[in-house]
Amino acid sequence: MNLVITGATSFLGWPMTEYCLKKGHRVFAVVRPHSRNSGRIQALLKAFGSRIVPVYMKLEDMDRIRDRIEETCQAWIHFGWDGAGSDNRTQQDIQQKNVGDSMCALRGALSLGCSRFLFSGSQAEYGIRNTPMSETDPCCPVSEYGKAKVAFYRQAGEYLAGLAAFSLKEPPVDYVHTRIFSVYGPGDHPWSLVETCRKTFLAGGAMELGDCTGQWNFLHRDDCIRALYKLLEAPGRIGLTGEENGIYNIAAAEEETRPLREYVEEMYRLCGERGTCLYGKRPPNAEGQINLIPSIEKLQARTGFVPEICFKEGFEALCREEEEKI
Repeated sequence: MNLVITGATSFLGWPMTEYCLKKGHRVFAVVRPHSRNSGRIQALLKAFGSRIVPVYMKLEDMDRIRDRIEETCQAWIHFGWDGAGSDNRTQQDIQQKNVGDSMCALRGALSLGCSRFLFSGSQAEYGIRNTPMSETDPCCPVSEYGKAKVAFYRQAGEYLAGLAAFSLKEPPVDYVHTRIFSVYGPGDHPWSLVETCRKTFLAGGAMELGDCTGQWNFLHRDDCIRALYKLLEAPGRIGLTGEENGIYNIAAAEEETRPLREYVEEMYRLCGERGTCLYGKRPPNAEGQINLIPSIEKLQARTGFVPEICFKEGFEALCREEEEKI
């Protein structure tokens, strides 16, 4: 297939681009002009040559992408989203601009003839919960980040429904809305919990944490990419229709859901019990004190996805990579 991937140098966009290239697809990798991670695209160019085509464009220009890509494309994977860091998640203007930019991307996908549009939503759409989260549950987002992800889902649905009503046919693109939970792995943000714990404990430092009393679920980056790819290649229409909401949780298996403090203590042990854990020193993140208790039954039923990397294995691999750098 010809694929378009926005945010192609991001934490998830970069490995997704590489994964699709290894599967034999051609990728138009959309990157912001002057991206600080453009070296990642250069590395992929050396490895895959003409099968990756960098497209340097701003997100707000995505509805004019036909001016840059003349070929028909089969699918669009949308990771492009500004302000994903904790501080920016509270900024309404930044997050609402993302909604408009993503609508531009959807129109761009239609202009290229894409038959599937895969969107990277978030568990933040559910809001504060103490019970399992399934795709049919109502959304009560707290952060502006979560609200914007929900707003795009609704606007995209209304837009596609309008096009379908006008043509008296199914929506012209199969819109798949993923809700990604807590992902860790190579290339993660340096301020993430896993990365901060790893670096602090290995250095023998004091790790200041919140209460860490909520339930949590960590999914390795490589498993996340495999899950997304399974949705990309799934046969038939799996996205939003009049009867199907097109939403899929992306998370680890049920047995990986446990108190966050257990994860912290496991990382502490795997780092040789160096340093200390100081609980109750930090406030909750932008969404507040949350619990992550995802259900992936729908994803598994539709794609057969089974996570392959348990947290212990994934974290140990991260520690080995750091030792090899030294």
